[in-house]
Amino acid sequence: MRQGLGSKLGIGWRLHGDGGTPQPGEAVAPDERLSWGRTIGLGAQHVVAMFGATFVFPVLMGLDPNLAIMVSGVATILFLLIVQGKIPSYLGSSASFVGAVTVIRAGGGDSSAVTGAILVCALVLGAVGLIVHFAGTAAIHRMLPPAVSGAVVMLIGFNLAPVVAETYWPQDQWVALITMVIVLAASVLLSGFWGRIAVFLGLAGGYALSWAFDVAFGPITAPDADGNVSTHPRLDLSGVADAPWFGLPQFHAPSFDLAAIIVVLPAVIALIAENTGHVKAVEQMTGSELDGSLGRAIFADGFASALSSAVGGPPTTTYAENIGVMAATRVYSTAAYWVAAIVAIAFGLCPKFGAVIAATPGGVLGGITVVLYGMIGLLGAKIWVANRVDFADPVNLLPLAAGLVTGIGGVSLQITPSFEFSGIALGTVVTLIGHHLLRMSMARRS
Repeated sequence: MRQGLGSKLGIGWRLHGDGGTPQPGEAVAPDERLSWGRTIGLGAQHVVAMFGATFVFPVLMGLDPNLAIMVSGVATILFLLIVQGKIPSYLGSSASFVGAVTVIRAGGGDSSAVTGAILVCALVLGAVGLIVHFAGTAAIHRMLPPAVSGAVVMLIGFNLAPVVAETYWPQDQWVALITMVIVLAASVLLSGFWGRIAVFLGLAGGYALSWAFDVAFGPITAPDADGNVSTHPRLDLSGVADAPWFGLPQFHAPSFDLAAIIVVLPAVIALIAENTGHVKAVEQMTGSELDGSLGRAIFADGFASALSSAVGGPPTTTYAENIGVMAATRVYSTAAYWVAAIVAIAFGLCPKFGAVIAATPGGVLGGITVVLYGMIGLLGAKIWVANRVDFADPVNLLPLAAGLVTGIGGVSLQITPSFEFSGIALGTVVTLIGHHLLRMSMARRS
């Protein structure tokens, strides 16, 4: 009875061969594992792979990175249980909300309003997952064809360009530039696993470089994150000494603001596209048929994000970085993800570790975000290319063109004196409704 329950939840693993290194050409299935020593080592690789983005995105959203690390572990465990161990994935902090959160904070919204909006968005995502699970994947493909989902992902990424130019890069342009070069060089020149963690290497390199510049050249006179110019050290570790080694991260309750919710809701489309793409990638690697598990995966992501935002954490999503680790190692064992999740929870219970993360210099974030935000935008183009979207068709070309310029350029509609519809939200509406209205009009004419 107990063994059957464990197998149903995906937490019973058969030993692959003798538990040693797989033979060339062999793959370790999700329900298999290597020896526990090797599995722990693989789990550590997954921690390193997810780490950079999982703490960067909460920092960019003004949320507690320590809490983000901890809830990523909890979210991963929940995800693996809900998908019954069929989809090996790690759930880290999502980048899809950064632009919307920037808009909310620029309008005076605080962290509780941010997490409240994310919570509503997560519940919508979970509901979509249930619909997909019971109605099948065809419904979601009809509502969000590749032309639309690709455009929304693209405008989410490129809408963030002003944040790089106006907030992070000016804090230390030279550290930002060198950090960017480290990320680009590592991703191209390093092979295998090391190339997959180029962002993490850029973070570590930029962090060390900021300390070295402080020692060699002294404090910098530059704007801080709020735009106030002052003379200050690039790397300020004063908060690290006072932070305890063990303790809970900072929790807070969400609050709900309609304007903030509307700004965040388009991220649902990006998360659906992201989850679908990642499930398809895992399907190709493992050779398993996972179409029937897509609804579970989307629901699990929504459920985990709702739980995270309910306690003050960021939204979560499945991570391509960890899928890359699996591609490099051909080890798809979910046991390694359980190890990674447990390690992340332990890290989250160390405030001193969180203080080190929070001290990341603005210039370093500038060098990282100029790459990351561009990558998010280009994922939209990747969706178009992979699905061979036909831009000779005006139904695709015109609403997408209008929606992208609306969203990326920050075009706005003043609905009431206190409510403005703009940016990502307005661009998504123009793209989605414009595409379907034109498609229906063309169908009636023919």
